[in-house]
Amino acid sequence: MAFADTLKQLPPVAHLAELQLLDAAGQLLATIENKPGKAGALAVYAALAARHGGHIDAAAAEEGLRLFAEHTEAARAHPGSHPNIDRLFDIIASGQRLAVKLVPAP
Repeated sequence: MAFADTLKQLPPVAHLAELQLLDAAGQLLATIENKPGKAGALAVYAALAARHGGHIDAAAAEEGLRLFAEHTEAARAHPGSHPNIDRLFDIIASGQRLAVKLVPAP
């Protein structure tokens, strides 16, 4: 399924300003803002967190790569061009587990 079609099946994220990814010590590692060009990644990460107990671990990252569909292959071919997908590759490789904090829109 194409990424655009996948997005239509994910829960809406209009109520979120951003999503924060935290390491095991609770330190902020990354933020995905709800803005054009990032809202799709926000929707994927929020859905993964909901399905995986509020965390992104290797299992969630594998699912995320499937959800990103054709963008996953583009990220493999051009490292750095899709940082939110690159992060999923890193989580799988490292076995890291990131906590997810959803920040509501004002």
